[in-house]
Amino acid sequence: MELYYSFSALIVLASIFSYLNYRFLKLPSTIGIMVIAIVVSIFLVSFGQTVLPRTFGHLHSLMSSIDFTEVLMGAMLNFLLFAGGIHINIDDLKEQLIPVLLFSTLGVVISTFVVGFGMFYILPFLGIELPFIYCLLFGALISPTDPVAVLSILKQAKVSKSLETKVAGESLFNDGIAVVTFTVVLQLAIGNKIDIGVESIGLLLLKEAGGGLLLGVILGWVTSRLMREVDDYIISVLVTLSVVMGGYLIARQMHISGPLTMVAAGLFMGNFNIKFKMKSITQDYLIKFWELIDEILNAVLFLFIGFELLVIKDLTHFMIPGLAAIVVVLLGRVISIYGPTKFMRRTFSPQTVKVLVWGGIRGGVSIALALSIPKNEYSTVVLSITYCVVVFSIIVQGLTIAKVANPKKIAKEELELEIVALNDEK
Repeated sequence: MELYYSFSALIVLASIFSYLNYRFLKLPSTIGIMVIAIVVSIFLVSFGQTVLPRTFGHLHSLMSSIDFTEVLMGAMLNFLLFAGGIHINIDDLKEQLIPVLLFSTLGVVISTFVVGFGMFYILPFLGIELPFIYCLLFGALISPTDPVAVLSILKQAKVSKSLETKVAGESLFNDGIAVVTFTVVLQLAIGNKIDIGVESIGLLLLKEAGGGLLLGVILGWVTSRLMREVDDYIISVLVTLSVVMGGYLIARQMHISGPLTMVAAGLFMGNFNIKFKMKSITQDYLIKFWELIDEILNAVLFLFIGFELLVIKDLTHFMIPGLAAIVVVLLGRVISIYGPTKFMRRTFSPQTVKVLVWGGIRGGVSIALALSIPKNEYSTVVLSITYCVVVFSIIVQGLTIAKVANPKKIAKEELELEIVALNDEK
């Protein structure tokens, strides 16, 4: 019952904050909820113990009792990624396959090392001694863009379809390489002896990412076959729910990537439903159900992120290092995007690169990974600067990405590049 009470409290708070944002702030829903939660958290941390001691105590106990890493990585993320995968057009993804693969693999590795080295050399000037392996660990957990935050914010940015596919596709698929990188570095950081040879890490990546994608395709194919003869929205909803919940349990038992399983299953089912014999009204119910699940869980997730401030001790002590981390992470993002574009045949316009850099939004996944680090003298530093980067990323980058993404300017630059390419061929 304790879990039920906790979830009930979060839903109530999310609905109140969502209403307040809709009436007064008028920010994108998820960002508005997080902003209000942060403001409330700052007030409670500053004055709660004297002004509202019971409220502060209840909220602090609530956030301390919930394992954010397990709740996000083991439950919410699966639903959100499946819902995100359903809405990605696979034909659009095929057109952008090379950029998506390079950004979600090579880009993550480049960013990890750029951020790791950058923080290692900068932090001593700010009075913080953080071992290189923990700087690299921070680089590993902050480098992957968060699919939940990206998909939530891109809906309102009105970028071109090709650009949206690049950014969304990267965020959906970078989980595999990011988790493997984080796992390897974490094992080294806590002193476990592991084989860090290319062959060993390659096999780990193949099992984690490849196994997850394969399982997702199998689940999507089997359930698609079952649903072809179904024209009942209740059964359709139950079947898709079983894919998410049952699929995660299978992935966990097999020690492969649950999130990538959900992405692949969502992509498969979202792009093969033209063969279903269900009526359009049934499909409409199914799509609306997953849109509703997506919105509700997003609201709860961003509420979580805002209230995590209650359980981070001495965050103000790490504000300057956090600002430095924001600059380093953005630099790492620039290099990790600009570098892989040199390996592609097609040329990216400056405006497109700018949007790809600024659209690399970090979110709850980074915080969840930071919270999974065993408690020691360095974990608080990593968590605090991670929180600073995530808040900046969601609020500042999230609110300004629509202004950065100028569709007309992007179209004009891409047309000019196409003309240059045609002239070169002649």
